[in-house]
Amino acid sequence: MKIKAFISIILFLIVSLFLISATKKIFAPTPIILDIPTNFPPLPNKIFAKNPLTEQGFLLGKKLFFDASLSKTNDISCASCHQPFAAFANYYHDFSHGVNNSFTTRNAPSLVNLLWMKNWHWDGGVNHLEVQPLSPLTAPNEMGQHLDTLLNILKQNVEYKNMFAAAFGDEKITSQRMLWALNQFTGSLISANSKYDLVKNGNATFIEPEQKGYELFKANCNSCHKEPLFTDNSFRNNGVGLNANNDIGRQGITQIKTDYLKFKVPTLRNIGLTLPYMHDGRYAILEDVIKHYSNINPTTTNLDVALTKKIIFTEKEQQQLILFLYTLTDTSFTKNKRFNM
Repeated sequence: MKIKAFISIILFLIVSLFLISATKKIFAPTPIILDIPTNFPPLPNKIFAKNPLTEQGFLLGKKLFFDASLSKTNDISCASCHQPFAAFANYYHDFSHGVNNSFTTRNAPSLVNLLWMKNWHWDGGVNHLEVQPLSPLTAPNEMGQHLDTLLNILKQNVEYKNMFAAAFGDEKITSQRMLWALNQFTGSLISANSKYDLVKNGNATFIEPEQKGYELFKANCNSCHKEPLFTDNSFRNNGVGLNANNDIGRQGITQIKTDYLKFKVPTLRNIGLTLPYMHDGRYAILEDVIKHYSNINPTTTNLDVALTKKIIFTEKEQQQLILFLYTLTDTSFTKNKRFNM
């Protein structure tokens, strides 16, 4: 009798555990393994160490990125200023439009290969990709939203509740989880399949003027725009001078005198799609950018040492350089449906 009672208890426990597990939804998000380009340097940060990259987190971040209802006026999203077809820059806008017909004070940079950066924004004012969205979400001249209001909007949306549960295990919606999801989407924006990359991988060949332009690039531009990222992520004064907004650049963050008018060296990847150029979008076309570097005053205060010697190109060399720069366009990235709505 004791043995039968013991067996009955064991069977009861097994059935109970089975019923509990059957009614409890198992949290098992689909992990994503980033495809790191073989010619890229190692990642400088472990961005996803506490925020594992998953399909559910990526899709949630993508929805947040394209959702204009998160702005104060329901008409501005992250994608309004970072358009996929423009390599996630703002095509042909020196300053982007914010809520209530306001304007930003800097040109929207391309959101590509963000994982290889240590600082973000033109002045490097953000040192972790997870918190980068806070500024545009809450800035009165961008999306203009209060963080508490934004979270309440998400909490009242059934679809978002389900997506947060799928990404993080339950329906709890917090600012950290929202930023983690956006981080998963923007951190996945890797561009490394341009003609330049195909040539480097042995799958294509430059035509002669592109090759000549590449040689000119290596001789004159590569010290700041280092391959293969085409930026060294440094902050430099490139001689453009103070603009009407009195933007002093990196000095506004560090308060160091020698950082006056230093701005982040932008990547040249997809540069044919990210016009206009410079931190304030003052140059509409690449020809204007090249002319600027050919006419810098070498006595400019705090000018970067790499630019104290003028870079002079003939008309033919200028066109060859531009043809090379166009080989950095990655249409497989800009047209990738995974990154578009």
